[in-house]
Amino acid sequence: MISLRIRTTLLGLWVIGCSSSSFAALFEDDEARRAILELRQRVELMRMGIETLRAENQVLIKKASEGSDKSQDELLVMRRSLLDLQNQIESLRSDLAKSKGDYESLLKSLSEWQRDQKDKIQALEERLRKLEPTKVAVDGREFLADPSEKRDYDQSLEVFRKGEYAQATGTLADFLRRYPQSGYKPSVLFWLGNAQYAVKDYKDAIASFRSLVAMGPHQRVAESLLAIANCQIELKDVRGARKVLEDLIKAHPDSEAAGAAKDRLTKLK
Repeated sequence: MISLRIRTTLLGLWVIGCSSSSFAALFEDDEARRAILELRQRVELMRMGIETLRAENQVLIKKASEGSDKSQDELLVMRRSLLDLQNQIESLRSDLAKSKGDYESLLKSLSEWQRDQKDKIQALEERLRKLEPTKVAVDGREFLADPSEKRDYDQSLEVFRKGEYAQATGTLADFLRRYPQSGYKPSVLFWLGNAQYAVKDYKDAIASFRSLVAMGPHQRVAESLLAIANCQIELKDVRGARKVLEDLIKAHPDSEAAGAAKDRLTKLK
């Protein structure tokens, strides 16, 4: 019968479709869209099959109603055919309902997958932003610094501000080892020199201040020269201190450090 061929074809397509698609495995947008298209085609084919079966059903019903002159055997065959067609229609309706359910489930899964991917991309972008260098301004200079670099500088300086100078010498020196090319370097050298001075490590303090001065123009250079002279005075190197103070006054005559240097020179005479 034609109806049996149609049903066999539809069921075959259904089995193939179900075995070739995994609605939960949505790893690629294009794959999901192809699956949706295939499912739409399968649903449409099922609808066409149902319409065909309905037409056949009507033909058999008409024949049955006109079968008063027919033999009992012919009427029995028609009734059986009619019952078979009705069963096929119900089966296809069930298959179609299941296909619609799978289709809706696929759309829902795709929507959830897209939303999940969007959330992951946003989270990744946020993480990348946290890792990107940012512009900072310290001691009159602007430069780019990594978030971890800025964090470590702030933490090291906080130790110094708390008056924990011995610990500050360690954290500041460690910063220089980990970030040798940092834009914070001149400022770190300045605070390291001050921490070393506070613990009476005058020679290392002089080395730190001289390293800062050697780096070129900087807001802390005049203060560093004055600090070098103070360290030399503590070490009883009066001659060296006087030379540094004179150079400071000559190179930075308008600085506050130059005014303090003049007082120091007066006391050294």
